[in-house]
Amino acid sequence: MPNQALIEADRKHLIHPVVSYRAHEARGVTVLDSAHGVFLRDIDGNELLDAFSGLWCVNTGYGHESIVKAAADQMTRLPYATGYFHFGSEPAIELAAKLVELSPASLQHVYFTLGGSDAVDSALRFITHYFNATGRPSKKHIIALERGYHGSSSIGAGLTALPAFHRNFDLPLPNQHHIASPYAYRNAFADDDALIAASVAALEAKVAALGAGNVAAFFCEPIQGSGGVIVPPVGWLKAMREACRKLDILFVADEVITGFGRTGPLFACAGEGVEPDLMTVAKGLTAGYAPMGAVLMSDALYQGIADGGDAAAAIGHGHTYSAHPVSAAIGLEVLRLYHEGGLLANGVARAPRFAQGLDALLAHPLVGDSRHRGLLGALELVSDKTSKQGFDPALKLSERIAAAAYENRLVFRAFNDNILGFAPALCYTESEFDMMFERLEKTLDDVLAQPDVSAALKASGKEAPRAAA
Repeated sequence: MPNQALIEADRKHLIHPVVSYRAHEARGVTVLDSAHGVFLRDIDGNELLDAFSGLWCVNTGYGHESIVKAAADQMTRLPYATGYFHFGSEPAIELAAKLVELSPASLQHVYFTLGGSDAVDSALRFITHYFNATGRPSKKHIIALERGYHGSSSIGAGLTALPAFHRNFDLPLPNQHHIASPYAYRNAFADDDALIAASVAALEAKVAALGAGNVAAFFCEPIQGSGGVIVPPVGWLKAMREACRKLDILFVADEVITGFGRTGPLFACAGEGVEPDLMTVAKGLTAGYAPMGAVLMSDALYQGIADGGDAAAAIGHGHTYSAHPVSAAIGLEVLRLYHEGGLLANGVARAPRFAQGLDALLAHPLVGDSRHRGLLGALELVSDKTSKQGFDPALKLSERIAAAAYENRLVFRAFNDNILGFAPALCYTESEFDMMFERLEKTLDDVLAQPDVSAALKASGKEAPRAAA
């Protein structure tokens, strides 16, 4: 199909996720054609440096022949196997066992999904079933974090605390609640200990208000991704896990973004020795080469579900493509590349360069905050560094940043609240980081040079020296 015909067909027929439909119709699609390593190529031949791993997921980089071969071999041998009727497949069984071996010790059982949203949805169904089956049907309330993201399923989107996922969807549900995000930059805590104590106190207060006998679980991302890459201090995750144990509520770690080397260790929970009751994963599980997610479950939950009520009755939860053998074969090869292929080690080795590059941009007139852990990070843009004042939404700064980045052949996430998110692949080299930060700095300079952006800084009492240079 000719390029323009592709764009028109997309405009007429293909519904895109999380976008203004009218804005997308007016703009038109950017069609990606191929990829290799950490570079994407669009249908016009433009080569783009991907600093976001697709959608936080292509942790291995693109074009690994061994992953392609694993998928092709499995397709040839057994392209599909249902998990219903007591059937299974070798790669799915092996992948479940491998995940249990590599995950926190509390997690002993695996249910496979197609991605992160249905992993969260499955976790919620398992939690409901567990408390009903074990004689505690009043435990129905779920607590999560402001600015959190837990997918866009009919239920999980209520735990997500971003306005677009609630507007016109009748969410959040009455049993879904949120406490303050551990957002150090937008708070005035004396130190990290004070922030951690405030989060624990907020959780305790919310449970007390709802009644401990009515609260089922607390969901959190170890680092909040789509809410603006909010990086809590080390110790926060462990403190929240311990608080849940004392409050007799389940602790659910949503590692859809943070899992599989994104923050350094294979799972962010491992960085603090945290053992959750449930953990959701996806994205880096297959590095985006095929759809797959999973819920990892403690043995206590599994036994409670298995034995609750009529132990002979079927547990009515399932998906046609759960434990898909091709996705599982890909997952096994991706896990091999993380470990035997040196990708985890490379991610850890390159993290200081990533941190240094982000922190150096604190000197830029537009940048108010730099935050990061491993190869997950963000810059927050402000019009006044002293007051941390943002930019007038009418400027549509995020759209300008994204457009300038594309012109500079760089891809990352420009959030609507003027936060820039980065998740480079674990295979990045030093020279690719040099290229990334050179292009990123030029992108910021290009936007700063726009008269109304420069004027917004001046109006806040700040000069914009790069705009005049």
